[in-house]
Amino acid sequence: MQTLYGLVAVVAAYLLGSLSFAVIISRLMGLSDPRSYGSGNPGATNVLRSGSKLAAALTLAGDALKGAIAIWLVRAFGPAFGLGEATAALAGLAAFIGHLYPVFFRFQGGKGVATFLGVVIVLNPWLGLIACATWLVVAYVSRYSSLASLSCAVAATVAYAFIWRMDVTLFSVGVMTLLLILRHQKNIENLIAGKERRIGAKAAAGQAKH
Repeated sequence: MQTLYGLVAVVAAYLLGSLSFAVIISRLMGLSDPRSYGSGNPGATNVLRSGSKLAAALTLAGDALKGAIAIWLVRAFGPAFGLGEATAALAGLAAFIGHLYPVFFRFQGGKGVATFLGVVIVLNPWLGLIACATWLVVAYVSRYSSLASLSCAVAATVAYAFIWRMDVTLFSVGVMTLLLILRHQKNIENLIAGKERRIGAKAAAGQAKH
């Protein structure tokens, strides 16, 4: 039965992660579907291109919180069903996958940076601090949001492997990092080619979508 309870928790976390706040909030606020403009990515950065800072902020908070809440729910109610930290880590991973491939939105999800940070911060606050600090430093120095995102994910995985132990949390963080890298393939290509847009820079004509 414990395995069944764990499976239910993971599936529920995936469904929670499948709530695409970029699309939901845009609809509630009467904005265009974020998948129809800019980069086409249903995330806070693209929602910001709609001109609504509030919508972007709410999207960022929602995407981060759904990963955090998935873990919190397992920790709060899981022990009564024999579920522990391993299930919490897998629930965080499931919520992240739900964000990338949301069943409610034709599996067209975002790149997962906010959800990744929400999951990592709750799984291990010190690891979350390392990830957030890495993002801030790389973003400040390079002015590339994508590079900062990739760097923080890799830093989190490496830091956990060296500082903590080989466990399910490392597995979950590692898989999230690999998926995040895959979702940033176009950004990586643009970085290599010198075409990636810097933070605060306006898109050049014909290069809005990347």
